[in-house]
Amino acid sequence: MDDIQIAPQELKQKLDQSTDVILIDVREPWETQLGVIAGAKLIPLNTIPANMEVFANAEEVIIYCHHGMRSLNAASWLRSQGIDGARSLTGGIERWSTEIDPKVPRY
Repeated sequence: MDDIQIAPQELKQKLDQSTDVILIDVREPWETQLGVIAGAKLIPLNTIPANMEVFANAEEVIIYCHHGMRSLNAASWLRSQGIDGARSLTGGIERWSTEIDPKVPRY
């Protein structure tokens, strides 16, 4: 599982290249009101099992949260369910904001 995490710069390259990536935000709805990564779909962590159809045919799923812990848990769980392309954004939206897009507010 060495490849379970993805650095913000690598994610940005994938998004810029319009690769077939599903971007999932596992934070709570109130957190998304503070800022999001464009194109992300909100699926709070505790609702991942009820939303498995989103991941069914996905080749690559990138998951993020605030600092990267919830998303790492989600990616690990999804992999245990057979979603081999699940990855977690290292450092979450916090790191995305500091390294990629400073317009995304930090909190």
